[in-house]
Amino acid sequence: MSCNQLFKTAIAAALAFNLTTYPEIASAQQPAGGEPTLTIRTNTRLVTVDVVVTDKKGLPVSGLKAEDFTVEENGKKQKVSLFTAPGSNDAAKPVPVPAGVLSNRPENVGPGGVATVLLLDAMNSQFKDQAYARFQMLKYVTEQGQAGHAMAVMTLTDRLGVLQQFTSDPHVLMTAIKNLRPQEPILQSSGPAPESHGISAGGDASSSSIASAQAAVQQFADLQVGYALERRTIATIEAMRSLARILGGLPGRKNVVWLTASLPFDLIPEDRNVTDAELLADLPGQGRQRSVSVNAAGAYAAEARQLHGQDIKAAEAELANSNIAIYPVDLTGLMSGMESSATRSGSVYRDTAITDRVIAGLSAQQSAQGTMREVAAETGGKAYVNQNEIKDGISLAVSDEKASYTLGYYAENKKWDGKFRNFTIKLDKGDAQLRYRKGYFAVEPAPDKKGNFEQNVAAALEIGAPATQVAFMAQAKPTEPGKMRVIFLVDAHTLSAEDAGGAKKMNVNLYASLFSAAGKNMGTKSIKVDRTFDAATYQQLLDKGMMVPIDMDMPAGGQSLRLAVLDNKTGFIGTASGEVH
Repeated sequence: MSCNQLFKTAIAAALAFNLTTYPEIASAQQPAGGEPTLTIRTNTRLVTVDVVVTDKKGLPVSGLKAEDFTVEENGKKQKVSLFTAPGSNDAAKPVPVPAGVLSNRPENVGPGGVATVLLLDAMNSQFKDQAYARFQMLKYVTEQGQAGHAMAVMTLTDRLGVLQQFTSDPHVLMTAIKNLRPQEPILQSSGPAPESHGISAGGDASSSSIASAQAAVQQFADLQVGYALERRTIATIEAMRSLARILGGLPGRKNVVWLTASLPFDLIPEDRNVTDAELLADLPGQGRQRSVSVNAAGAYAAEARQLHGQDIKAAEAELANSNIAIYPVDLTGLMSGMESSATRSGSVYRDTAITDRVIAGLSAQQSAQGTMREVAAETGGKAYVNQNEIKDGISLAVSDEKASYTLGYYAENKKWDGKFRNFTIKLDKGDAQLRYRKGYFAVEPAPDKKGNFEQNVAAALEIGAPATQVAFMAQAKPTEPGKMRVIFLVDAHTLSAEDAGGAKKMNVNLYASLFSAAGKNMGTKSIKVDRTFDAATYQQLLDKGMMVPIDMDMPAGGQSLRLAVLDNKTGFIGTASGEVH
């Protein structure tokens, strides 16, 4: 019997039961054969890391096995328990779901291979840079799109947006990119401090007045810069966490090509439990550059790390847990340092003022590029800077798919104390080059003391792409005039389960919202499953899935459903949306 037939049979059986809105669990056939494709096991401590292996010419090294690798965490050798070679996921192709069934399962929403996202960052980039990036994205799809590689197109303004979900159709990709409209940043990116242009004032009183005025102007400018940096930092952190929710449930490596002029922070916050010497040794060959332009006191990235250390740590942990590699592509290309001066008019410049602006411009660019390199190294990607062919940066991320091996191990250190742990991975043969993220924060998922996970659910439902950290299928059917029942079938493998004296305790929230064609919320119902299951029942949930019904009103004009499942232990989220039939 096919996956869809199994699901329809399960739904039909559930509708035959006299289920109430009180949380009852009915057994159902799991809509997949064999082991689920998801790699998330939230009730374990499996650490995964992707390793890109190339030869001296940069070509992929194939045919490697698990025993060829040695993995160490903080100097202690770890046993490799999971190994995936390049191309292992390529055979899986997306499976469409039948009409009326909503699903966020990997086989229904994934790309059928390594997930690649093109992300145009309008929050941290100027209009002209966005326009050039759009041109280069179109150029890439025109030249390479026929290869059938599945991609998604996203944007970052004040929040993450999805222009096109995963597709290998070059015409669909072209249409999505053409619909991308560059815009002025909501918050203008901060540049070097304004110079005096060498204009001198005469007289002590006059000089004092001018100096006071200049100090006031500088103080106001500093406030503007600080506010802009704060907003950019918060938006970028939330974008990273949204990417983790969208991509986290898809198997294997995920490559995010982040087209940007700057990033407001890197992913190693100031409260890291790593010495400067260890940081220089573990992070990329930019160690000295980082210490000067990225980690320096007063640098924008350093300021953001100090103010948002815990949020950055959480974002890094979620990216690592989701196996997301970031490939920052510098939209500014080849620069002389005079670009900002060229956009100004009516100013009087002396030679020293021009020189100062050039130096300041180049310093700002070097700092931005240093941050990009660090973010790439910390996630296992690679930065593409000082180049004008942005499309080649996209090609770089795509080519890494053929050289990426996934290794997984259960950390011997069972104390999840939030500290940074570094990897060392060696290849036992040959002189190949290895690239991988340099470590992870041992953060145990838990509710945010400052807020709650339901805020994240609301944010996930606002994005035009399913969150995949918790996998489920669902179907809505009318039960009587003005009423309907939404039946969730949740993959229990993607939910956490706490040990409770030989039993398993699960704590899950489910949400169903009905919207009109105009986007008005016409009603929301939720239900909570907070129960302890004996071993046999828990195994049945793993084998067949967790079925939960929600009965709700169906007023006239209701057109679309937005559904969500929240794991209250880990904060992992699954969402799906579609039309009501």
